[in-house]
Amino acid sequence: MTISVTTLASIPKASREMVAAAVRTIFAQPDAEHVRDELDVFATMLGRQFPKVETMLRDASDDITAFADFSPGHWKKIWSTNPLERVNKEIKRRTDVVGVFPNPAALLRPAGAVLIETHYEWQVSDRRHLSENSMAQIGAVTTDSSKEAAVPELMAS
Repeated sequence: MTISVTTLASIPKASREMVAAAVRTIFAQPDAEHVRDELDVFATMLGRQFPKVETMLRDASDDITAFADFSPGHWKKIWSTNPLERVNKEIKRRTDVVGVFPNPAALLRPAGAVLIETHYEWQVSDRRHLSENSMAQIGAVTTDSSKEAAVPELMAS
């Protein structure tokens, strides 16, 4: 997981490595509760020296900790940008062949074709970023929690 460029830009160069290391501790926690607690501790600690960064972290806390809503087994896959990098590399490879595009629509055709092919491959391929079994677990958790949320509504009426 990388720290945002905006956050690091708000920190003096001499402190950036220390801050980046401290941010990594947020993501090294064993469960969602500890992830959120660590972010709170880190934001408070950093806020003493860099109040602007503390505000940025607190404003973005839901986005920063969104991965923690999934099971810990999914976290590394969620953090990974490998699939996105692979798609971008393929778009670059295909567009480099053409070189110059006369208009945005001309660029959109090969890039869109790569995205359509990638989508199809991800739908039918045995090599999935997140397996069907792990996705089924996410669906089961979502379904169970939505049932629990619906029960009080039924009892109230």
